[in-house]
Amino acid sequence: MENAFMIGLSRQLTLRRQMDVLANNIANANTPGFQSEMLLLEADPASRARSQDGPQRLQYVADWGVGRDFRPGEMEFTGRPLDVAVEGNGFFAVETGNGDLRYTRDGRFHTDAEGMLVSSSGAPVLDDGGAPILIDPAQGSVEIRSTGSIVQNGAEIARLGLYSFEDRSALQKLGNGLYAAPDGVDADLSDAVVRQGYFEQSNTQPIIELTRMIETMRAYESVSKVLSQGEELSRKAVERLGRT
Repeated sequence: MENAFMIGLSRQLTLRRQMDVLANNIANANTPGFQSEMLLLEADPASRARSQDGPQRLQYVADWGVGRDFRPGEMEFTGRPLDVAVEGNGFFAVETGNGDLRYTRDGRFHTDAEGMLVSSSGAPVLDDGGAPILIDPAQGSVEIRSTGSIVQNGAEIARLGLYSFEDRSALQKLGNGLYAAPDGVDADLSDAVVRQGYFEQSNTQPIIELTRMIETMRAYESVSKVLSQGEELSRKAVERLGRT
């Protein structure tokens, strides 16, 4: 029975991890630019607990990572001139307080007291040359064209830095809609289209995530029942052996 217990336990551990991932997706259903995730599983072969007739290898269940769904979310119209959304494979570049370069699809931008274009968290938004963008309110209204060009009074003052990655799965998720590119992962300038006055919603579909959560709960209960039955069989076997 040790084999059955270990296999069941490995499955319970992955189901609990899967529940955490689903709960995080649902919690971020209204987070702009959030991209839903899924648990990635694999078979983990191992030796039997003891040698007996029959197969000598068992297949446990293990999670080896979290996959991310990079399909774009729906665009929501706001009409605010500094809100922008990306169509296609593209990320905005921002600079954190300690000078690190980060990437995001959350385009809810605004200007700070110095006229610097910043993200919703206050991080400076960078242009296609990696420099902060300054906007002078005295120069009139801001137009952000589909190419990312920022225009005031008929003149281009900057161009939003839009970057793409050949392997987006290599990006490291940091929270708050930010991603980091690890060493060896290069960012290329993207030709994605920008839409002014919109922002990208989360691509999480709450109904689907709730359905998956219910399925996960039922699977966990089924495994728990099997383990309980196995424990009961083991107890009865020990009692019978004790009477012989």
